[in-house]
Amino acid sequence: MEVVKYGIIGVGMMGREHMLNLYHLRSQGVSVVCVADPHLPSQQHAIKLAQSLDFSLQVFSGHQELLDSGLCDVVVVSSPNMTHFEILMDIISHPKPHHVLVEKPLCTTISDCQKVVEASKKRPDMLVQVGLEYRYMPPVAKLIDIVKGGTLGNVKMVAFREHRFPFLVKVNNWNRFNRNSGGTLVEKCCHFFDLMRLFVGAHPVRVMASGGIDVNHKDEVYDGEVPDIIDNAYVIVEFDNGSRGMLDLCMFAEGSKNEQEISVVGDIGKGEALIPENIVRFGMRTNGREGVQTLKTIDDRIKYDGLHHGSSYLEHLNFLAAIRAKGSEPPAVDLNDGLISVAIGVAAQVSIEEGRFVTIEEVTGKNNLSPSC
Repeated sequence: MEVVKYGIIGVGMMGREHMLNLYHLRSQGVSVVCVADPHLPSQQHAIKLAQSLDFSLQVFSGHQELLDSGLCDVVVVSSPNMTHFEILMDIISHPKPHHVLVEKPLCTTISDCQKVVEASKKRPDMLVQVGLEYRYMPPVAKLIDIVKGGTLGNVKMVAFREHRFPFLVKVNNWNRFNRNSGGTLVEKCCHFFDLMRLFVGAHPVRVMASGGIDVNHKDEVYDGEVPDIIDNAYVIVEFDNGSRGMLDLCMFAEGSKNEQEISVVGDIGKGEALIPENIVRFGMRTNGREGVQTLKTIDDRIKYDGLHHGSSYLEHLNFLAAIRAKGSEPPAVDLNDGLISVAIGVAAQVSIEEGRFVTIEEVTGKNNLSPSC
C-alpha cells in the first residue's frame, strides 16, 4: 500500500487531535511527516506528541515553507479561523498539488468562501474536504441513514439542541472575538446548519435568530477589549421546500446529560439522536409512543474516539478513500457545503444584530446556493 504523507498547518489543540487520528490510521498507509505553526509552544507540544508516539516530524514556522518542502501529499488546515482564507489560497495556487482537509468553518466571511470555491475550480488535480465531521458521529450517521431511507417520510422539521460548556481557551485567545472566528454561529454552529441541509434535502432561504452575551467571558479583557462572542441563541432556518430547522444553543449548560440532541420529524415518523449517549430512537405516527425503537450506535471501524466521539477518525478514513480513488470519488463534504454552512451562520449573526429575518440571497448575493454556485 502506497503511503499517503500528511502535513498539518496549525498544531494547536485541534491540530494535535488530527495528529492522533492520523497516527491511529497508520495501518491504512498514513504517515504524518511535517507540521507548520508560527507559535513556538504549539510546535513544542506537537514535537512532544510525536515523540510519545515514536515518530519524527519536520517542523516549519510558516505554511509556505511546508508547501515548498514537497514532503507531503495531503495538508490538514487546522489553524485559527481567520487564517484559513490566506492559507487555502496559497495551497490552491502552489505548483505542487496538495489534497486538503480544512477545519470548519471554511472561512470567516462569505466572500472569502466564494473566492476559495472559484479558485479551486482551476485545480482539478486537488481534492478539498471541509471538516464538518459531525456527519460522521455514529448516532448522527445512523439518523442520516434512517432519514435518507425514507423511514420518516418527507422531513418537515429538524431541531438541534446543543447545551454545553463555554468556548475553550485558544492560542492568544483568538476565538474570543467575532472578527477572528466569524462569530459563534459561524464558528460553532456551521456543523448544525450543514446537518439541517442534509436532513431536509433543500436549500436555505431565510434565517431568523435571537441571541446574546449573557454569562460567559463578560469579565474577560484582552488588550483592553471585552470579548464580543454570543453564548446563547435560538435560530430558525427556512428552506425552499417548506421545511424548517431550529437551533437551540446554550454555552453555559454544563449540567446536561447530552451535549447534542437532534430531532427530525417527517410526515409519517420521527427520529432523534442523543450524543454522547450514542442513542438513536425512531418511531412511526401510526404506532405511537409504544412503537418507538431504541438503538445503541457503535461503529467498529473507529480505532480512536478522540474529542468528537470517533467522528474525526471516520472523517479521515472517508477522505483517505477519496484520495486513493484518484478523483473518481468527490469529497463527501465539499467546498459548497462549507460555503452554505457559513452563509447560514452569517445570516443568523446579522439577524441578531438587526432584529429581523435575513435572506440567504441578501448575504451571498446569489438567488440560490445550488452545488454549481
